[in-house]
Amino acid sequence: MAISRADALVAVERSPAASGARDRDRWIDAFTFDAHVEDPVGSRPHRGHTAIARFYDTFIGPRDIAFDRDVDIVVGSTVIRDLNLRVRMGSGVTMRIPAYLRYDVADDLGELKIAALYAFWELPAMVAQFLGSGPRAVAPGLQLSKGLLLNQGLIGALGFLSGFRGPGHQGKRRFGEFLSDARAGDEVALRRRLGKGARITFGDDVAMGGTELLSRLAGARQRKLIAAGHHLVVGIERDGHRDVLMAEVSTRPFAVNRIRYFSDAGEVVRPPFEHDRDG
Repeated sequence: MAISRADALVAVERSPAASGARDRDRWIDAFTFDAHVEDPVGSRPHRGHTAIARFYDTFIGPRDIAFDRDVDIVVGSTVIRDLNLRVRMGSGVTMRIPAYLRYDVADDLGELKIAALYAFWELPAMVAQFLGSGPRAVAPGLQLSKGLLLNQGLIGALGFLSGFRGPGHQGKRRFGEFLSDARAGDEVALRRRLGKGARITFGDDVAMGGTELLSRLAGARQRKLIAAGHHLVVGIERDGHRDVLMAEVSTRPFAVNRIRYFSDAGEVVRPPFEHDRDG
């Protein structure tokens, strides 16, 4: 059954609403029983209510989190939220974290709930900002470390630290060049940076060709770029619309291997170009 934009947003909104109310049970109940939470992307995922509850106890419950939302994009059962997070870690220490959140929603016994949450934000940048608070960061840092070990165990704590993995500044630079070529309408340069067999889709499933992607990026304005895990996520502004492009990349050598393009402005409706042959 098709999911309306309004229903998808209502399902998604249950999570930040429960977080703001410090309602642990309501926050957990916003997710399906077998839900997947990866926050930040690149860190060890949390699967199922038991693991999600430990995630709440470690990262959400002890802190005040505000969601400064910019735009929501809904494609089928997926909501992409462009926002900034304000996380109050302790007295005098408030983190401001640029992010994109991806929510996948699904029917759960007749009720729409969150089946997966992927939080794209940069752990290295957050840690640098946190340490920049100086002595004020000591107490909240110790509290976070204690919570990690108590709720996640050593393996879980190491799994969180794996969120430091990513393409880094070099990968972001190369991806910025890829976007610049696309925005300039340079199809040859765009295809040269695509990995062999690279797949391009509107959302998760609707095939797009390189030419179709180029038509959406040419002349567009690039907004914030986030690197998380093996992903690079960027906002695209064109013709008064706000879109989001998610790319999966490899770094040695750098190549764009997978692109998902999310837009409220309409799907691809014509037959797809055979971009896979072009590599």
